[in-house]
Formats: sequence, C-alpha cells, structure tokens
Amino acid sequence: MARPTRPVRTCVGCRGTGDPATMVRFVLDGDRVVLDPDSRAPGRGAHLHPDPECWRGAVRGGFARSFRRRITVETPRVDWLPDPANWA
Repeated sequence: MARPTRPVRTCVGCRGTGDPATMVRFVLDGDRVVLDPDSRAPGRGAHLHPDPECWRGAVRGGFARSFRRRITVETPRVDWLPDPANWA
C-alpha cells in the first residue's frame, strides 16, 4: 500500500518548495493581493515563505506571475512577519 503524500507548494518569491503549513498564503481581492491567514479563502492562492527575500521576490513579479495578471501589492499586516523592521 502506498504511503499518503503531503501537499507541497512553491514559494512565489524564491520558487523553492515546502509544506504549506510553513508558508503564508495570499489571494486576490479584485486586483489587490491580500493575506489569507486561515488558508481558506476561495480562488487561486499564492504561497510565500515568511522571509524578507521571498517577499521582495514576490513583489518584484512572483505575485503577478502566479496570478497571471497585473496586480497591486500593499505591505501586509505585520503579525505574520518574523521581524517586521526588515520588510521594506
């Protein structure tokens, strides 16, 4: 009998893969990227490692590539960031 596999997601910032439980999910609200803290919002999601370099890569083009459209990215709430001072 085959062992069950765990889901794997690709980070839109660094394109590395990982367990979605260790990543943060974002979704579109119109043309804006918004945080989906519970990973339950409908629609296409984009996963991101909670790392400043991954955030910068996602803003530079990872979100647009993932959502396949031009988008607006605003700085998210800081409660999911490990060290908000490094996220500019």
